[in-house]
Amino acid sequence: MRIISGTARGSKLKAPKGLTTRPTADRIKESLFNILQPHLSDKIVLDLFAGSGALGLEALSRGAQKAYFIDRDRDSLLAVKSNIEHTHQQEKAVVCAGDVFQQLGVLKRKQVKCDLIFSDPPYHKGLTEQILLYLTEHDLINVGGFLVLEMGQDEKLPEISHLWEIWRSRNYGKTTVIHILQRREEEKNESAVSGQF
Repeated sequence: MRIISGTARGSKLKAPKGLTTRPTADRIKESLFNILQPHLSDKIVLDLFAGSGALGLEALSRGAQKAYFIDRDRDSLLAVKSNIEHTHQQEKAVVCAGDVFQQLGVLKRKQVKCDLIFSDPPYHKGLTEQILLYLTEHDLINVGGFLVLEMGQDEKLPEISHLWEIWRSRNYGKTTVIHILQRREEEKNESAVSGQF
């Protein structure tokens, strides 16, 4: 596992100990960031269920302004902090230790608004639906911002409100599907459309 491109290109990343996390494969990450690259410069990023922090750190390496990393697992937090230091992103990275919804509430109270949010929760626990509902009901992402959802292929994308458009979707192998949703203007209510990347 490594940083693929940008200022920290080639930096190797530590994975958390044990089997509680599922790092995004480099080939998936490279494909994803090839799509996101034009939308990264000076943006605010949020990495939910951060694990090693690989997604948020890749975004920082490629020009994002700041990244918040949320996780409650001790080994994940140790890995994130180590990887932030190893990639020299201490000034741009903020680690938020605790339950993801509790920490989202903290960010909301601090009036943090993001441009890009990664969500890669444990599969088959209903967390993607909860995250989507929370972000729909709370003003944490700027209009035009992107929400990247990593899910199991046997999981269905929850119903989305008119505030989101399915911008891209792609299957990877037999286990993973990634949906990229874009935050719409509130007055828009057209049905969502999908695409491939």
